[in-house]
Amino acid sequence: MRISELAERAGVTVKAVRYYERLGLVAPTRLGNGYREYGDEHLRAVREIRELAATGIPPGKARPFIECLGSGHAHSDECPASRDAYRDGLAELDSAIAQLERRRELLARRLAGAEHRIPEPEHGCGCTVPLP
Repeated sequence: MRISELAERAGVTVKAVRYYERLGLVAPTRLGNGYREYGDEHLRAVREIRELAATGIPPGKARPFIECLGSGHAHSDECPASRDAYRDGLAELDSAIAQLERRRELLARRLAGAEHRIPEPEHGCGCTVPLP
């Protein structure tokens, strides 16, 4: 199949397929006329890359999963390297969540401090500093 058909069947853009090629995740054969030729294995790989992206694993980190499929496994996460990639993804999420929780706590403390220092006005613009 040609790149446009692959993209349509996989639910991605032609540009995305070319990006996956540049990353070395998809390697089509070249016909005598220079056109790329894709098979069902490429369709499966592109769909897997798209599904991984939906879980937060970007195409740049999809290699272990695609290699697992390429080695004949029925599922892309049957290989140890794929499960390691899942663990890395979870660790990144845990780190991001912890950072967001720290930022939230800091914001909450600043808001609480501000609310205790400055009483709410009864009327006006909501500020207690006189306007010029």
